[in-house]
Amino acid sequence: MSTLTFQGAVGEVTGSRYLIEVEGADRSYRILLECGLHQGGREADSANAAPFGALAKQLDAVVISHGHLDHAGLLPKLVREGYAGPIHCTRGTRDLLDIMLEDAAFIMAKDVEWENKWRKRNDKPLAEPLYGLEDVERTLALCKSHGYGQPVALPGGATVVFHDAGHILGSGIVELAIPSGGLTKRLVFSGDLGNPGSVLMKAPVKLHEADLVLMESTYGDRDHRPLEETLEEFARVLEEAHADGGNVLIPAFAVGRTQEILYHLSVLYHEGRLRQQMVFLDSPMAIKVTELYHRARKSLDADDLKVLNVAASGDTSRYLPILRMTRSVEESMAINRIHGGAIIIAGAGMCTGGRIVHHFRYNLEKTSTRLVIVGFQAAGTLGRQLVDGAERVRVLGQELAVRARVHTIGGFSAHAGQSELIGWAGAFRERPRFYLVHGEPDTQKILKSALAASGIEAEIPAYGDRVEL
Repeated sequence: MSTLTFQGAVGEVTGSRYLIEVEGADRSYRILLECGLHQGGREADSANAAPFGALAKQLDAVVISHGHLDHAGLLPKLVREGYAGPIHCTRGTRDLLDIMLEDAAFIMAKDVEWENKWRKRNDKPLAEPLYGLEDVERTLALCKSHGYGQPVALPGGATVVFHDAGHILGSGIVELAIPSGGLTKRLVFSGDLGNPGSVLMKAPVKLHEADLVLMESTYGDRDHRPLEETLEEFARVLEEAHADGGNVLIPAFAVGRTQEILYHLSVLYHEGRLRQQMVFLDSPMAIKVTELYHRARKSLDADDLKVLNVAASGDTSRYLPILRMTRSVEESMAINRIHGGAIIIAGAGMCTGGRIVHHFRYNLEKTSTRLVIVGFQAAGTLGRQLVDGAERVRVLGQELAVRARVHTIGGFSAHAGQSELIGWAGAFRERPRFYLVHGEPDTQKILKSALAASGIEAEIPAYGDRVEL
């Protein structure tokens, strides 16, 4: 019998990894589904540093659902430790990995450089990054990109088909057909399912046949607010910040969320409802991704693009004339010489590093500042501390009082809410075995109960659990 082993994103949102062992006619084949980075605190750092061991050279293939780092961020480490086989993904994912993995390697190198200054002073052994740019280059060379709906042969007689998950550019629902016990078993991994209310992305595809389903549960405990209400709250926060003369800080999830926020700012601008005269996109990676979205606009939702065309009088390159893209460090630093009245979208999305923390140093202690949280904040991150109401936080070695007003606006989420998850799960005709992944424990318990009320039984796996297909 072929088997599935849970190696990540169990009992947590990040660190996606699942090992599939396919019993072939001549030998066992190993396929790794996802190779994600753990995010959030020291435990995550330890998990990321753990070696793959013999697995790196034993794998026959890797399959990636989409380009977010919690699903693909450890690929270069896997390659560094000896993996040299194919990495299967969609075309959009391949394009995003080019941007995201290079950025991750650059940030790691900078972080280790700072860490080693302290280690040298204290006679400690020097640290090394998880991987470098050369590992990223070798990883990208192994990527095999495919279109949606295209069956792809995998080792051991298995096949994979990607379906549009509606989450970010290139995001896929992974459908695997796997030989097991003389039969063909169908394993479906939801990846990250998109929020149908989000702009730019199409609605997630619903599948109807499966024997086993891995389903994300990030927002399984609640539904998102209707988009109309979310936009009104967003517009009100921007208006209040303008009246107080303060800056608006928006931690940027470079892929998907940033592009959606820019879309809504554009609409508000052309409706005459955006009072601020300066919008800064202060994230080199988010800038590259935004430019990629523009090049790949044929893959986006046509109706949403029509709205942008109307808003910008047909010129999509000028959909938000007050937008300034700050690529260099010098341009980023210059933003903090502006005395209020700007909207600053800066990385990183969970405030774990990047340029947003530098803007915190100049803005977090001001009562006129508005901090707008528009994405999920994993446990252990600075973003989560702020969402949970921390009165003081440590930023770049400095203790800061949180006097800014913090607004959590969940309606912008690119993830499906509880109702959408249940609706997606309910589309399968024969009740497959469901396993809930990518969720915090309490959230998963709530979703499990909600699914049961709809006649769908689901299990919550633990790390290392192994099930037969």
